[in-house]
Amino acid sequence: MSDDAELLARAAGGDHTAFGALVREHTPRMYRVALRITGSAAEAEDVVQEAWLAAWRSLAGFRQESAVSTWLYRVVTNSALAVLRRRRPTVSLDDPDPQSTVDSALFAAAVPGPEGRFVRAEEVDAVLRAVGRLEVSQRVPLVLRELEGLSYEEVADVLDVNVGALRSRLHRARVALLAELRER
Repeated sequence: MSDDAELLARAAGGDHTAFGALVREHTPRMYRVALRITGSAAEAEDVVQEAWLAAWRSLAGFRQESAVSTWLYRVVTNSALAVLRRRRPTVSLDDPDPQSTVDSALFAAAVPGPEGRFVRAEEVDAVLRAVGRLEVSQRVPLVLRELEGLSYEEVADVLDVNVGALRSRLHRARVALLAELRER
């Protein structure tokens, strides 16, 4: 039994400390997924809170057919998609593109020299903005597979589709992303 599975089992038995350990371990990844799906830092925070509440309520129902992390990706993805369905079209005046700010800072640190960091940050920003403009059905699998590094099987499990359907969605997402990048 993995550490996560053991923590989950203890949490299902009422151990709040074990659940807290899961929260500390998985919240950064869950936030990153929520941010990339919603494109809004404020909504991503709400999504993660909703996801953890949903996870807490359904602890006893976790069947251990998948890894705990895969289950949590599914919970946060479903919460983010629910927010998108409820969303009314708006434009934020306070935080024009929080996703690119967070991600470009992470990627820019890996490129040496100020010019390299600037160019790399610009490239990352362009790609992440293009990902954010994709249809949700394309954005979600692309975020999980390419940006979060989940395997095809894990993404298919999160999205409750077979691997063949996932590969088809990813192909359409990559084609749409390339078209979006070429337009810019």
